[in-house]
Amino acid sequence: MRILVTGGAGYIGSVTTRLLLDAGHEVVVLDSLENGHREAVDPRATLVVADIGDRAALDGALPGCDAVMHLAGLIEVAASQADPARYFEANATKPLELLRAMADNGVRSIVFSSTAAVYGQPSHVPIDEDAPTAPVNAYGSSKLAFERELVAFGELHGLRAVRLRYFNVAGASPDGQLGEAHSPETHLIPRILHAMASGQATFEVFGGDYPTPDGTCVRDYVHVWDLAQAHRIALERLGAGGAGGLWNLGSGRGFSNLELVLKCADVTGRDVGIFIGPRRAGDPAVLVASAARAKAELGWEPERGDLLTIVGDAWRWHSTHPDGYGALASARGRA
Repeated sequence: MRILVTGGAGYIGSVTTRLLLDAGHEVVVLDSLENGHREAVDPRATLVVADIGDRAALDGALPGCDAVMHLAGLIEVAASQADPARYFEANATKPLELLRAMADNGVRSIVFSSTAAVYGQPSHVPIDEDAPTAPVNAYGSSKLAFERELVAFGELHGLRAVRLRYFNVAGASPDGQLGEAHSPETHLIPRILHAMASGQATFEVFGGDYPTPDGTCVRDYVHVWDLAQAHRIALERLGAGGAGGLWNLGSGRGFSNLELVLKCADVTGRDVGIFIGPRRAGDPAVLVASAARAKAELGWEPERGDLLTIVGDAWRWHSTHPDGYGALASARGRA
């Protein structure tokens, strides 16, 4: 198939693009490069540098495509609380132009990168797909808004949509060539590994008074490689004429922030002191997935899901790419 991958220069998008290409698909990446990296885009893909709301760029990229994989958007919980309008614009308003362009260009299949943040404070754990959606931050609310847009376009235009609700994504490609490079970095595992790599004496954990065994947040971590495989499987399901649907992607196991710091110390062989800071606005106490439906209906389950592998792959990337894609960008600029 020919696939348009929005956000394909980002962390998850670049890994997913590589897997799609390896599986024999043709990929067009559409990315503004505001947060993505040109160096992360597989050279076998066609790169279109444009914003998700750029209708002319969409009309240029969509003809001939069989499906869209929509991974573009803003992802930081705290930033969404500080500027909710920006998050709704990026995650719900501008992507409406993508849906209009798809309808006008006859593209009827989409796989959407959603989030467990749509559940808010869960009514039960592990969280299944039938749990109530009640986001506690603007990030989750903006992603849920686009999910509802997908449902409406499905009813009005026959759009078949797969919604994949991620839990915490971590790790790097097993060969160490593609990884997480955000600026500023807000995700826990890369923050810990950066602190250990730089020899920082202390590391701040946000909140120590949550109703959890050790007082810190508990999260379910899924390897980015496994997540990308789920996207490929969902895409190929649509390509074979299958129906859309909603699936959680996680491991079904939870680890506290303190446990995660200790695991990073085990992997790296480095110690770091832990400082408990204030809670981060909009963070639920516990988010752990039930991925039973994804296993039963998609045939997907994590292959690199143990925490040692996730942290080990992430450390391989961060220890060899201390400035992310910066060194590669500089080298290409000199070439």
